Amino acid sequence: MATSQWSFATAVEAAQALAARQVSAVELAQDAIARIERHDGKINAVCVRDFDRALEAARAADAALARGETKPLLGLPLTVKESFNVAGLPTTWGFPQHKDFRPTEDALAITRVKQAGGVILGKTNVPIALGDWQSYNEIYGTTNNPFDLGRTPGGSSGGSSAALAAGYGPLSLGSDIGGSLRAPAFHCGVYAHKPTHGLAATRGHLPPTLPAVPVQRDLSVIGPMARSAADLALLLDVMAGPDPLDVGKAYRLELPAPRHTSLKDFRVLLIASDPVMPTDRAVRGAIETLAANLEKAGVTVIRESPLLPDFAASSRLYMRLLLSALSAGMPPDAYAGAQQAAANLPAEDVSLAAERLRGLVLSQRDWLIADGARARLKAQWAKLFESFDAVICPIMPIPAFPHDHSADQEQRRIEIDGVDHVYTDQLAWPGIATLPGLPATAIPLGLADGLPVGVQIVGPWLEDRTPLKLAELIEREFGGFVPPPMFDD
Repeated sequence: MATSQWSFATAVEAAQALAARQVSAVELAQDAIARIERHDGKINAVCVRDFDRALEAARAADAALARGETKPLLGLPLTVKESFNVAGLPTTWGFPQHKDFRPTEDALAITRVKQAGGVILGKTNVPIALGDWQSYNEIYGTTNNPFDLGRTPGGSSGGSSAALAAGYGPLSLGSDIGGSLRAPAFHCGVYAHKPTHGLAATRGHLPPTLPAVPVQRDLSVIGPMARSAADLALLLDVMAGPDPLDVGKAYRLELPAPRHTSLKDFRVLLIASDPVMPTDRAVRGAIETLAANLEKAGVTVIRESPLLPDFAASSRLYMRLLLSALSAGMPPDAYAGAQQAAANLPAEDVSLAAERLRGLVLSQRDWLIADGARARLKAQWAKLFESFDAVICPIMPIPAFPHDHSADQEQRRIEIDGVDHVYTDQLAWPGIATLPGLPATAIPLGLADGLPVGVQIVGPWLEDRTPLKLAELIEREFGGFVPPPMFDD
């Protein structure tokens, strides 16, 4: 079966075709299922298939469409990250001991997607504990990049990004605390949006066996992934909103309109690299090409500003708070070892690795001090956005790298223009938006030596529609997603 006209269609295009009766929801689901069955033996993106229920939901969507019903996602096939609870399907987060855990209730985001008419095809692969920019675990194996099977698709939403790039439906749901939406979008040449922190309630997106209660983890968000910027906004509108079970927050938040609707009206601060985490020639080149194109289109592009918070200082702060947020699940013996190692750190060691170690064992007192520093950082960003509408900067320093499953991530290395750098220091670029809780939209910028490259557009707090609109305008003017050649059939 060759690629159909719907295999790489956007969600907006598919929705319009459904409304015009040019295609049925069952046909869209069957097309995506056929692609998964044909190609996923090589990619391994969809680790849990739910085709029977998907076709049942598609038939129900067709009946609803025939009745004249309208819903945002009615009849659209999509995938969801394995870490979301979907009733009856396994939620393991890659932990072998939880391979048989099946929640009985959907995550809130899944409920909202189903209520909006979405047709869930299955769940996509993740690294264990969602803790890597690669997507592999003992239960489901390794997910490969559709542009080069020997390389990572990114993580931790790597299965979702690979599924999108391969044409397994136009939408997917992911999550992000260390770039887990944006990094895989970058590595697979698709789109993703990290919402403002707290915008989309996360109930039911949690490690297996834990009770699904209203809670918002520090730094962590859930968000949409797609093959076009307009599709991100479509899915975000479905996902957004507080948890109705969260007393005092059961209201619908209305996001402000984008600041501008024309490229020439945007004022952008653009960053291509930084000594804290340099970018390689391919990434820098793509960003410089974008900058030149934006300037030709009338965008005000500024290369540096004293308003930008110190990247080195904020990266160190992010490492402390991130690892503090991730340390709660550490076994007692591992935590005790981290305490001893952190106590032995020289005070003058302010490397990102040292800050990560300190963060693992951060005391409540020190966390409050760090949180106060974050509050001051947020105020700096707010001041910056009085002069700029968005900040365009890297997501990751290099295109998709070869699989590296060595156990200790702190000992892994990546090569940037011939120089080795610490693998986990790549956290710095995702952290630029994560630490202050700002929205950030990941967009592709084409291919470099056959591998996708891209950038993130960071926007003001709660002004998610501004980076989303800028992403849409850039896509419209300069192009966006390009299908992987080996799976464009």
